[in-house]
Amino acid sequence: MADEVAKAQQSQPGGDTIFGKIIRGEIPTDFLHQDEKCVAFKDIAPQAPVHFLVVPKKPITSVMTAEDNDVELLGHLLLVAKKVAADQNLTNGYRVCINNGQDGAQSVHHLHIHVLGGRQMQWPPG
Repeated sequence: MADEVAKAQQSQPGGDTIFGKIIRGEIPTDFLHQDEKCVAFKDIAPQAPVHFLVVPKKPITSVMTAEDNDVELLGHLLLVAKKVAADQNLTNGYRVCINNGQDGAQSVHHLHIHVLGGRQMQWPPG
């Protein structure tokens, strides 16, 4: 996990991201969910037996930059996380996580929700 922290320390907001390329179809991805507001797909470096991301199509940089008019979209992302978790048979629970900013180890500056499950999560998480 130190690699992700290092990436977050070096990354800067602005410009295109890997998620923008995935959303536009420039990077082929098998979507677990896709609608007019967001996409969901498996994480390329899973940290649990089930690990997927829910990413809004709107390029919101982080939770810190979300605006009041994003309230419906933010709620939609959580409901999609719930739906895909059920589709992935995470019936005994799962963790929902948003890395936010440098200290939160956010290495891709496009808001995204991690959903991790398929094993017992530990506490504290970080």
